[in-house]
Amino acid sequence: MGDPIPSPNIWNDPDVYEVENHAVDRSERIEAAMLGHRPIQDATVLDLGCGSGFHLERWVDYGATAVIGCEPHTPLAQRARARVATLDPHKQQRISVVEAGAEDLPVPDRSVDVMHARWAYFFGSGCEPGLAELDRIMAPGGVAFVIDNDVSVPSTFGRWFTTAYPAYDAEATERFWRRVGWEREVVGITWELDSRQDLEAVVRIEFPGPAAEEILASHDGLVVDYSVVLRTRRY
Repeated sequence: MGDPIPSPNIWNDPDVYEVENHAVDRSERIEAAMLGHRPIQDATVLDLGCGSGFHLERWVDYGATAVIGCEPHTPLAQRARARVATLDPHKQQRISVVEAGAEDLPVPDRSVDVMHARWAYFFGSGCEPGLAELDRIMAPGGVAFVIDNDVSVPSTFGRWFTTAYPAYDAEATERFWRRVGWEREVVGITWELDSRQDLEAVVRIEFPGPAAEEILASHDGLVVDYSVVLRTRRY
């Protein structure tokens, strides 16, 4: 496995990122959209870039027979394994965590029914090796899901994102995904923080210093509307 590309938010502040995970999409609208494409019941699910393993138990709760969490960053893979170890034994036996990158997955050919990658690796041009691995591991009838930020629909988070990262080329990203044959669906979700302290901490790991302070000065509430894109490919 080559050196993974750092993900500064969760690598540097995994405890704050845990707060963010609890705040994002509490209504599980992303999962509902996924189920519109394929059931998770009785599926083998690969959670690619699983981080500290936040979603692994969720796939078991949705009925997955086997869940594989794949994470290239050793400290996060260790957190994911520790998290799984706290679960009920009947859940533990359905979940495994492997330390690997998307370009070289220790997963048999045609063995995965559902692949889920949420804000991990598949951001556009450059992810072709990972897409080739999906071609190898996805089972016939399987569906791969990639969740990323969307700026095509106005949202508070989208406005923050484009202001803080003006070099982001949304049109080039969309051209890439159209070229490789993936479909897209916009899902409206929210951040719902429990305290101002939590909001400030999460904003500061997601946006560079000056932009984060401007965002916090302009936002009084604890709820942030947020548009994401659910990219899908059926195999």
